[in-house]
Amino acid sequence: MKCFWKIFVALLALLLVSCGGHDRSSDVKEVNLDLAAIKKSGSLRAITTYGATSYFIYRGRPMGYEYELLTRLAEHLNLNLEIVIAKNLDSLISMLKKGDGDIIAHGLAITRQRKERVAFATPHTVTRQVLVQRLPENWRDMKLHEIEDALIRNPIDLIGKKVHVRRNTSYYQRLINLSEEIGDEIDIELAPGDLATEDLIAMVAEGEIDYTVADQYIAAINKTYYPDLDIKTVISFPQRIAWAIRKSSPQLLEAVNDWIYEMKKGLDYHVLYNKYFKNTKAFKRRKEFSSYPGGRISAYDDQIKKHAAMLNWDWSLLASMIYQESRFDPETESWAGAKGLMQLMPAMTERFGLEDPSDPQENIEAGTRYLLYLKELWGIIPDSLERIKFILASYNVGENHVSDARRLADKYGADPDLWEGNVAKYLRLKSKKKYYNDAVVKYGYCRGDEPYKYVKEIFERYEHYRRVIEFNSKPGT
Repeated sequence: MKCFWKIFVALLALLLVSCGGHDRSSDVKEVNLDLAAIKKSGSLRAITTYGATSYFIYRGRPMGYEYELLTRLAEHLNLNLEIVIAKNLDSLISMLKKGDGDIIAHGLAITRQRKERVAFATPHTVTRQVLVQRLPENWRDMKLHEIEDALIRNPIDLIGKKVHVRRNTSYYQRLINLSEEIGDEIDIELAPGDLATEDLIAMVAEGEIDYTVADQYIAAINKTYYPDLDIKTVISFPQRIAWAIRKSSPQLLEAVNDWIYEMKKGLDYHVLYNKYFKNTKAFKRRKEFSSYPGGRISAYDDQIKKHAAMLNWDWSLLASMIYQESRFDPETESWAGAKGLMQLMPAMTERFGLEDPSDPQENIEAGTRYLLYLKELWGIIPDSLERIKFILASYNVGENHVSDARRLADKYGADPDLWEGNVAKYLRLKSKKKYYNDAVVKYGYCRGDEPYKYVKEIFERYEHYRRVIEFNSKPGT
């Protein structure tokens, strides 16, 4: 019988395992809890961290490569799935051994040291470690050979360079070994244990540090957010990525391995992998707005004007939002399953009774109804222009994350009713552990750069649209 399972997210208050960030899992007595006891409890508890490849909330919907694999495993085992979020990456193995969870689903590289502590399931991914570095500041104006000359391509050139990684990672061990291989010192800077690989990649992109190391597949998905990064320099042999299970859980290990074997033979596994790691946002040279004559923006202007009036918005603002969502393509469907001109997620289409998401009129009507709901929700924001920014951000990432950011803004002395430099600042900070683990935050990790850019780009494009419309409305034009 197909199980109906619930998703629980347990945010654990963890003790610091050491002042230096070392994982003292070897000091922890391992619990004896195998598949029979897990089935008796009714839940499979998976330990992971927030991240773009592991687990995150997108428009109110849990997503992530590891997460989606786990949902399939839990269904196969006829168990509910409980997601246990580790605040510190260095504590993953100790949490597993203590019994805080049954499986680590974070994509650990199999190393000899880790194999002494845990049992690894059949690898589900093979990757290589790459150097993450910034492209030259003016790389778009440079010739290819000039760009290459400015980058590190030979690991020997890492001698004396400062590379930031966490201690208890395969990246740290690889840099130690690489120093031995090239016969000189790489300046390995130890990053705090509560920083994720994605945090370090973001720090490279933002110019805070020059280099870090990441698995190739993690680097690739982050490059879609940070196009100024270079991830082509490989510094390791292929490495196997796998989930970890207690050595005292051989029955669970066997069940997971059997499932992985069958899963990898099917199409679903490859579709899922491509969804997260192959479907990158290709750079396309498109015009910022359509070239319709006579001050028109799109083929749907009449519908947009009608529904913008319901919102009491300038219609070109709504048009800019729709362009941001779908580029005025009613047939478009995002990697996350959002459909139509206003990119409505499945939950929204069901909520507003949308029968055909590709129908422009139906889609705009349903999207407007959602915007009206958000407008009422954010009636607490006094200024009407500021209120629109809160509405747009909520449409993109969900009102819960925006509410979290308002609470953070209020706590840290910013204005919870202002967007730029206030709530927007703390929404962006929700991708950092210090903030998404803050006591006032209820909805965890959020890649806040996305809604920030979403609002910013809509308003920038809106100004372009407004000027074009005003120009075309002048006599003689």
